[in-house]
Amino acid sequence: MSFGGDRSARKAGQPSWLPLLWGVSGVLAVLLVVALVLRLWPLLHPTVVALAQPESPCDLRLGDCRASFLDGAHVTFGILPRAIPIMTPLKLDVRIEAVEPTAVEVDFVGVDMNMGFNRVKLTALGEGRYRGQGMLPVCVRASMIWEARVLLHTSRGIMAAPFRFETRR
Repeated sequence: MSFGGDRSARKAGQPSWLPLLWGVSGVLAVLLVVALVLRLWPLLHPTVVALAQPESPCDLRLGDCRASFLDGAHVTFGILPRAIPIMTPLKLDVRIEAVEPTAVEVDFVGVDMNMGFNRVKLTALGEGRYRGQGMLPVCVRASMIWEARVLLHTSRGIMAAPFRFETRR
């Protein structure tokens, strides 16, 4: 049975439908990649409806830091141990005022180097307090600037409070 094409141009013993199978497989692979990208895009790049500003210059290695949203909500963020060592479990503490999120996460992002996906979902303790545990990966640099983005999932969308800090090996 032949599906068309010149038999003399094919390799000996190669079925005539094999190029069609490869073409269909390629199209399906591309469609799968597109579907995965569309599905994962909001997770990797969440849409932020409000961005908090730090209330004053703050060093997380010295103590908790606080940021405010324009609507009057506040986020206080702290990391223990204060030295913020890499490849060591870190205790993350968030206190929230004037907003009731459905979920709270901390997303660690390398400021000038992509360090991959590193997001921690925090556990609600009640009265606006959330806790979790995270870890920073090793970087090839001796010193690295990070941004911990506290993400508040609300009915309006995601509110983000960024806190920058530095780690050293």
